[in-house]
Amino acid sequence: MSQYPALRLRRTRASAWSRRLHGETVLTPADLIWPLFVADGEGVEEPIASLPGVSRWSVDGIVARAKDARDLGIPCIALFPYTQAERRSERGEEALNPDNLMCRAIRALKDAVPEVGVLTDVALDPYTSHGHDGLLDAGGYVLNDETAEMLVGQALNQAAAGADIIAPSDMMDGRVGLIRDALEAEGHVNVQIMSYAAKYASGFYGPFRDAVGSRGLLKGDKKTYQMDPANAEEALREVALDLAEGADSVMVKPGLPYLDIILRVKDRFEVPVFAYQVSGEYAMLEAAVAAGAAKRDAVVLETLMAFKRAGCSGVLTYHALHAAKLLAK
Repeated sequence: MSQYPALRLRRTRASAWSRRLHGETVLTPADLIWPLFVADGEGVEEPIASLPGVSRWSVDGIVARAKDARDLGIPCIALFPYTQAERRSERGEEALNPDNLMCRAIRALKDAVPEVGVLTDVALDPYTSHGHDGLLDAGGYVLNDETAEMLVGQALNQAAAGADIIAPSDMMDGRVGLIRDALEAEGHVNVQIMSYAAKYASGFYGPFRDAVGSRGLLKGDKKTYQMDPANAEEALREVALDLAEGADSVMVKPGLPYLDIILRVKDRFEVPVFAYQVSGEYAMLEAAVAAGAAKRDAVVLETLMAFKRAGCSGVLTYHALHAAKLLAK
């Protein structure tokens, strides 16, 4: 290799056109998935205090947001329901209701904006009175196989309503294979599974729990099913299992603290890898902006570029709309 001064790496950085020409990673609106929170009612917008700039929307508002996504080139939205307290239960049976809030939103979206993909969360925490992702035994331990059976029913319920991507976020062993078999048996052969394959027991989820109404409900923690933040090899085993069971793509969650996991998964398996830039990450960026410590446009695009550089096919981010507008300029 040439040495300085024959080699000057700054030459290709000297002009904006040259920086564009030599850019190694490209970020577009097509790389974004927009998470949206759906609430009961009509004409409802409920701002979420711990997620400044993010609201819960009634189904009509979700449809309007999906039209915004379509117009800006965002290919997919992710839905999360705010379940009222009286509809929560120990077993989360509302997840199986074919006319629940999630299913009504899915149907409305596919009727009004069929060209936008709909990703749906499969887990019981929006529906349980105890805030866990599954069914509990007498000692408070989350039961794996009994929970997986409920998740299959939840996934079929959402697929029947028109969901395009089923995204199990519960971290139960074996649930991807069971869901895949059930989808095939029921004729939902083109419904994708994006598995939350490496979901860590993180401290960055707090604002999300406000958004779905589970803050204060959780008894104990989720460390018996979500992953230890210290572990990387275990993440590769989780991904391998989910791919073997029929996942079309995998997710790493949270995002920025786990870029190393994203890179290792992509290098090892060469499959579509997604990351969830979770609520706590979003809130930290917004707090930095509010404190004058960062400029929103710059840090939004820089963090999203980091995900792409690490190997992501796409990113779930609450900044999706803002990022898409910036990328359209």
